[in-house]
Amino acid sequence: MQRIAIVNMKGGVGKTTTAIHVAAGLALGGLQTLLVDADPQGNIGHAFGIRRPRTLRDLMLGDAALDEVIVRGVREKLDVIPSTPAAFGLDAQLAGAPQRETILARRLRPLSSYDAVVIDSSPAMNLLTYNALLFANDLIVPVGMDGMAIVGARQTLNGVRDIRDLWPERRLDLLAVLPIGVNATNATRAAFDALDDDPEMRGRLYRPGIRQCIDVTYALTQRQTIWEYAPRSRAAEDYAAFVRFVVHGSAGDRTVVAADDEKTQALV
Repeated sequence: MQRIAIVNMKGGVGKTTTAIHVAAGLALGGLQTLLVDADPQGNIGHAFGIRRPRTLRDLMLGDAALDEVIVRGVREKLDVIPSTPAAFGLDAQLAGAPQRETILARRLRPLSSYDAVVIDSSPAMNLLTYNALLFANDLIVPVGMDGMAIVGARQTLNGVRDIRDLWPERRLDLLAVLPIGVNATNATRAAFDALDDDPEMRGRLYRPGIRQCIDVTYALTQRQTIWEYAPRSRAAEDYAAFVRFVVHGSAGDRTVVAADDEKTQALV
């Protein structure tokens, strides 16, 4: 089972959009997929129009069983565990819990029917983010084309290094640094130069990234994925190519390569 966390300590870099489209793309490719919202803002629930009395908070606190918080059939082969702002209190509510950083991994241990689990995270190294990283095996870091987003990505990787030091028995690999909102501007070129200057990010940089495309915003406001809303758009093409990389990269080939020169076919 692939276990993928989408993380960047800088907000507004496309984490939730990427989590939704990686999960939806894996499902479109035939993999039974679970999308977990570990961001108390609860944007995944808003994106899919999900309202559920039992959420990730209840699972973390032990107030609900795993089956009670999974929303099944959000899309074909795609299930979701939603979150709500009530989860902002988990740091305090679980302050005295033993091994609280691994609660999510233990709560999700019974999962056996999924080929992949994708976890969205908040823009902070809080308790839920630690839990997401200690469940995941692979890490995707979306990064916007601005200096602060790159700083956030570096801070995230520093936090990941701390986790590896504290829990050396757990595998957590950087699958990809994913540029978001790529366009033909000096800002984008400067952002790529900055990413290339960082040895760790340069080695995992997914080129050419996801091109800027307003259709992604329109799609989510309509509670659709980009393949449902605009299947011939550049974002549909780019996310389809990236999902294929996720499948093959997680399967063992750890070499980040550029997208094919020929136009990438959509998943749908």
